Amino acid sequence: MPIAVYVLGLSIFAQGTSELMLAGLLPELSTDLHVSIPQAGLLISAFAVGMLLGAPILVVLTLRWSRRTALLLFLAVFALMHVAGALTTSYTVLLATRIIGAFVYAGFWSVAAVTVVALVPSTSRARAMSIVTGGLTIATIVGLPLGTVLGQHLGWQSAFWTVAALCVLAMSGVLATVPAEKPDPATAPRLSAELKVLVNARLWLAFGTTALVTATILVVFSYLAPLLTRSTGLSAGAVPAVLALYGLGSFIGITVGGRFADALPFHTLFISITGLIALSAALALTATTPVLAILVISLLGGFGFAANPALNARVFSLAGDAPTLATATNFSAFNVGITVGPWLGGLAIDAGAGYPTLGWIAVATGSAGLLTVLRAAFLPLSRECVT
Repeated sequence: MPIAVYVLGLSIFAQGTSELMLAGLLPELSTDLHVSIPQAGLLISAFAVGMLLGAPILVVLTLRWSRRTALLLFLAVFALMHVAGALTTSYTVLLATRIIGAFVYAGFWSVAAVTVVALVPSTSRARAMSIVTGGLTIATIVGLPLGTVLGQHLGWQSAFWTVAALCVLAMSGVLATVPAEKPDPATAPRLSAELKVLVNARLWLAFGTTALVTATILVVFSYLAPLLTRSTGLSAGAVPAVLALYGLGSFIGITVGGRFADALPFHTLFISITGLIALSAALALTATTPVLAILVISLLGGFGFAANPALNARVFSLAGDAPTLATATNFSAFNVGITVGPWLGGLAIDAGAGYPTLGWIAVATGSAGLLTVLRAAFLPLSRECVT
């Protein structure tokens, strides 16, 4: 693997820490900003909305840019938004910085994915993307619990300052390892070809799987901190350790998924989604039993993230020689799920259903996602591996 692949993974770690850390900071944000837990949870959905819009827009605007220039610009804006977020005391302003930061984060994801695809052979794309996406799982192991500890002891603003500093470090890595040249005009991506690929109905089925699986993960993950303290009965100080276990499970899951996703995308998806559904039901039934709840949460991270490489591999396979816009749209699909998951969870909590109910919502969305996989598996997909 080229060193740039690992640098891009570390850059995703820096930004992914911000994407994830609010799940551990909801109680502090709720208190400090004088809003309810579900309102604080909307900061997660707002981030997802920014990513939903940013991926296709920014990838089109930067089609003929130097990829290094685009990546550096996105990182710089992301860092500035976190400085602004750390300095504000307004919920509205913080909401705006989350949307703008997520907008450029989506651009970074899309350009980074296309960069990785260009750097490695087609038989290694899912593995390379699992390394880049692995930055997000490291963020769940290290960034998320660290952000939670910082928020509990030094205020949630300290977590925002830390993310800004990490982004500056990531910029130096990108500057040193990602090629600076602009795409050759003769081989540069053409918008007409990119749009033509999106006509493929099979590709939209893959996007649907991505959105539903992500919603299944996020409907529980977004509210893990209050679930652990209010339903499971753990102290606030124990939350970072449980989140770290979730992150460790995620890292193992994405590593295993990355090994099999190129050759066995449907097998990987079927096993991971089925496990996700079963574990979500188990959490709904065991949320009030600490030992069982902690075990289930750890496994949820593993099965949830094991699906990620296969979700990306299917899109690369179907998009063929014009993957740029399809990849960006798939990232938008991820963020449809990130938006819908916390929103559905917030509706249930506001209705007084209780935090364990989040597991049953995840069962419903996961089952819908599994149906899209089964449907795709029995279609005559000429450009997709169905082994």
